[in-house]
Order: sequence, then C-alpha cells, then structure tokens
Amino acid sequence: MRRVAPAVALYFLSPLVAEFLLGDFPITMVFLLLVLSPMYGGGALVIRELVRRTGRGWPSIILLALAYGVFEEGVTTMSLFNPNYVDAHLLDQGFVPALGIAVPWTIFVLALHTVWSISVPIALVEEWTPRRTTPWLRTPGFVIGCVLLALGSFGTTMSTYGTEHYVAAWPKLLTVAIVVIALVVAAFRLPRRDIAPAARPAPSPWLVLGGTLLAGGLFFLTKWSPVWLGVAAMLVALAGAAIMITRWSRRAGWGSWHRLAAAAGGLLTYAWHDFAMHPLMGGGPVVTPVSHVVLALGALALLYFEVRSLRRRAVQPSAEAAAPVLSPAEELTA
Repeated sequence: MRRVAPAVALYFLSPLVAEFLLGDFPITMVFLLLVLSPMYGGGALVIRELVRRTGRGWPSIILLALAYGVFEEGVTTMSLFNPNYVDAHLLDQGFVPALGIAVPWTIFVLALHTVWSISVPIALVEEWTPRRTTPWLRTPGFVIGCVLLALGSFGTTMSTYGTEHYVAAWPKLLTVAIVVIALVVAAFRLPRRDIAPAARPAPSPWLVLGGTLLAGGLFFLTKWSPVWLGVAAMLVALAGAAIMITRWSRRAGWGSWHRLAAAAGGLLTYAWHDFAMHPLMGGGPVVTPVSHVVLALGALALLYFEVRSLRRRAVQPSAEAAAPVLSPAEELTA
C-alpha cells in the first residue's frame, strides 16, 4: 500500500482541488468524490504516469493537462460550445461566431484544468513522496487508471447529455479531436534532454510563492473586468507565471522548496477564491461559509504536512552522512 499511496492520494486530491476547493460544491457533498474521481483523478494519474514512464518532465505534463481540459470541456461537457450550459450563459460575452466559442470562457476554463485540476495536484503529491520522478504504478495499475479515466469520461458525457440535451456540431467535435491529438503528440515530441542550470542562483522560494499568488490574483480578479480587458489580463497572468517559473527553474539551486512554493501559490489562490464562489448545488447560508473555511483550513493543513515531509527528507541525508561507515562484518552484526 505504501508503494501506491501517492497514486491513491493524487486520484482523490485532483477532484478535491478541481471542484471543492474551487467552490463548486460544499464539503457536505464530499461523497461526490466517488463520482468525480474517475475523470479528474484518473486523468491526473494517467498523465503523470505517462510522463514519468517516458522520462519527460513538466512541459509534457502541462501540454497533456491542456489536452485533458480541451477534451473535458469540448467533448464530455461541451461547455465550450453549449450557449445554455448549466444555465450560466457562459458564451454571452466575447463570443466569436467564426470560432464558435467565447474567448473569455475558453481561456478561463482551460486554464483551470491545466493549472489547478491537473498540474497543482501532481506537483503537491510528487513533492510529498521521495519517488518524485519515478512511476508509482506497475502495468496493471496503470491499465486500471486508464480504465477509470475512460469510465469517468463516459459517465460525465452521458450525465451531461442527460441534463443538457445538447450535442455540438460534428465540425466542432472534429476540431476538438484534432487539437487534443496535436497536444498529445507535441507532449511526446519534446526532447528528453536535461538543460544545464544557469550560473545565476534561483530566487528565494518565498519569491516564487509571491509570484504565483500575484499571477493567480490577476487571473481571477480580472475575470469580472470588461471582456477584452479581462482576456488580456488573464493572458498576461498565465504568460507571466509560465515565463517566471520556466526561467527560475533553470537556475542553479532550484529544487523541492521552489517547486512546492509554486504549487502552494496555486493551491492558496483557489483557497481564497473559494470565498467568492457560491456552490452549484448544496449550498446555504450556513453550509457555504463553513465549507469555505473548512476547505481553506484543509489546504493550509496539506501544505503544513508537505513542509514537514520536505524538512524530514532534508535531515535524513545529513544523518546518513554523519553515520559511521561499517565493514561488511560489522554490518552483519549491527
């Protein structure tokens, strides 16, 4: 069980962050994790295992996470095309007839999946375990993860159709399929070579945390702005975070604390944004604010245990280095 514990943790953490910490559901509906986990958790797990099994890194994870977002919102829920999806009128602002999508909603929801549904949970669980870049599952476990993702995708599609009774036109679905395939191919066409770190030292992890929080704040706080100003702000926030982390991660000394700081910035962004959300169902004058507080405290508790885990692993090599070297005979009698 210890060997597969990271995989189990990721399987449930992904939907917990993606839907509950976002604010779509209150904590009283936590039983929905059993329904949401095959799609979200299965997706995050399959993406992570594929990347680590092929010896690739975070650029591949990001591209596959984006492919996941395009697939979920373009095929399983079709929210990219449905003008009446959950009666939220998501396509009313910034709709481009030639593309058949609303640019603000498309950027917003794909960023949610790429960053928060997939990447942040993977980063948090990887930093929690010493086996950060090695596969967590053997072949049977990986196959089970793929089956769960397939079942979750089918279930989400059928559930959405039963509620919305909407199917996008075939040219739109074909375009989605082409985009998903192109992103997957690009993810596995990336080179698997290590880049030599730059001479400049990596910044403080606190600066990384502050930078990701600032980018997250710009991304969410401007979504209520005038349409195209909000689009520009979201793009600036996403591009700024990507450039910042890409450049800093190539500097000497970039390590576990920096990666955790970046993931923590994403997690805490969702935690404060949760307080501005009203649940899609199950909310109430008492349940909603209590759920916000409980989920925010849960996010802080998760980061606390992440920090403890990193500190414990940082001490272990020092203790091992200080231990006396024993001869083979001494090792047998120790």
